[in-house]
Amino acid sequence: MVQSFWSPIFLSITIAVTAGIIVVILGIIIGRLMARKYFTGKTVIETLLMLPLVLPPTVVGFLLIVIFGVNSPIGHLITQLFGQSLIFTWFAAVIAAIVVSFPLMYQSAKTGFESVDHEIEDAAKIDGAGNMQVFLKVTMPLAIQALITGGVLSITRALGEFGATLMFAGNIPGKTQTVPTAIYLAMDSGNMEMAWLWVGSIIILSYIMLFAIYRRT
Repeated sequence: MVQSFWSPIFLSITIAVTAGIIVVILGIIIGRLMARKYFTGKTVIETLLMLPLVLPPTVVGFLLIVIFGVNSPIGHLITQLFGQSLIFTWFAAVIAAIVVSFPLMYQSAKTGFESVDHEIEDAAKIDGAGNMQVFLKVTMPLAIQALITGGVLSITRALGEFGATLMFAGNIPGKTQTVPTAIYLAMDSGNMEMAWLWVGSIIILSYIMLFAIYRRT
């Protein structure tokens, strides 16, 4: 029972942290780009980037299956390269978590970068700093609060992901079974004791992460 209790927790944390790292990197890059660039079709792209935030998780899971399924070009290529389908694997759970949590990081990063005073960056360039130096030593420190908030919210969202993960990665114990899917299975089988234990664990984890944000701010 101990092993079966901790397995979904460890797996959820691993998936959430892995997805969170990728989302933070992508969010910073794309958020920076969208905060400073103005071009035709920008609104269309931003709407697409934020769409997973409002779509039902089952729709996200369905689209991931269509995109990465064995009958799709991408899915066929993955099968040829790695000898197996991406669906119902640990990597599928990470991808699902990335897709649903990315909008939170992107919006936070974009807002943070938009709040940075351009004159401060220009002053650093006049003093001889290159674009990368300005970004790392001026822009990032000034936007760090928004970036931390977006990162923690993204990891928390990934930790609680259920619908897209269940459809795309499945609910395989020890392989793709996260805390939310474990709770679903426990309730479905009438094991309320385990369900309550997992509910309590994810509430505590989520509370700690959110508390860290408010503590930081």
